[in-house]
Amino acid sequence: MKKVALITGGTRGIGKQIALTLAENGYDIAINYRKENEEVNNTRKEIEEKNAKCFLVQGDVSKFEDCERFIKEIIAEYGRIDVLVNNAGITRDMLLMRMKKEDFEDVINVNLVGTFNVTKNVIPYMMKAREGRIINIASVVGISGNAGQTNYSASKAGIIGFTKSLAKEVASRNILVNAVAPGFIETSMTDILKDEIKEEIAKMIPLKRMGKTQDVANVVKFLSSEDSSYITGQVINIDGGMLM
Repeated sequence: MKKVALITGGTRGIGKQIALTLAENGYDIAINYRKENEEVNNTRKEIEEKNAKCFLVQGDVSKFEDCERFIKEIIAEYGRIDVLVNNAGITRDMLLMRMKKEDFEDVINVNLVGTFNVTKNVIPYMMKAREGRIINIASVVGISGNAGQTNYSASKAGIIGFTKSLAKEVASRNILVNAVAPGFIETSMTDILKDEIKEEIAKMIPLKRMGKTQDVANVVKFLSSEDSSYITGQVINIDGGMLM
């Protein structure tokens, strides 16, 4: 029986590339998404073209009841969840002086509380199976901070603390919990930046370029595999050396 990977927010950007990469490497895929749109069905088609099953579950990760429901739906469909990738996230960038209370709370609720909500509902199944992989998508700004991103940086720093603590709780059940911290990655969000801004960003990076979504997916693939069986509680920066 094929292993199953759940990727939250897996219909675009980094999440989609992770889903496609794990599908290529023999996993059946479950994808959580929040809003119905063309990208949802396009992603399913692309995954199925790689001879993998793709089960789509709608739900808002910031709502515990949604997570409880869609995890049960995945278990009913596949009978297992071997890999959980907590990828769903949002930004509401603004200097703190101008940031609205809702902008702070929304980011924390989706990024950090959402990670708790999904993991809390998945972990009993992994505990019963006595194995599993949990990979949380953090960010280098959760380590370094970034002006205009107090909400986002706080959420990602929280994910790092969550990762390390949970890793200690579940290691005896052979459940490995790690985080990856991407730096500047080429996505639809960075595509809209002006060329001069992209050039300034590249100057900050020792490798002198932004990363690709595939760079992140490759590390997640490794952490999902038996090759990483002695790695837990770690944060791996994928940033071209920016935070050396």
